Amino acid sequence: MDRNAYQMLIAFNRETKKLDDVYRSAAKSCGISECAFWILYTLRVEEKSFTQAEICEFLIEPKQTVHSALKKLEAEGYLARTSSADLRSKHVALTEKGEQFARTWIDRVPEAETAALGAMPEEECAAFVRGLHLFCRLLEEGFRENGAI
Repeated sequence: MDRNAYQMLIAFNRETKKLDDVYRSAAKSCGISECAFWILYTLRVEEKSFTQAEICEFLIEPKQTVHSALKKLEAEGYLARTSSADLRSKHVALTEKGEQFARTWIDRVPEAETAALGAMPEEECAAFVRGLHLFCRLLEEGFRENGAI
């Protein structure tokens, strides 16, 4: 194994764990689960509407995890699920209470993310995103080749 690549792997893993903790802390400060946080975040920052199934796919989360979080958010009045043309799928939308909650708590996150990326030199920011995309693609290919997934 390439020693330099191994050292980079250790550093990468340390930083991704820190990143996970930052987002976990953001969800905790909102008083909601991580899955609920990501659902609300997605509904705020993505410029499209989502069905429950699309949220599962987009967040790469199990159906039951997303269903439980949606059910809790709906019970708390933050979102509504409505039937679409396909009666088996439901569209998810923020209620007025959900919009207010998101403006107060969730919107801070993409603001901070945008500020952090904006504070990086443009070429480093672009290289960071390209590198992360390449790493994810190559890692998934490697996992498929060696049977890890």
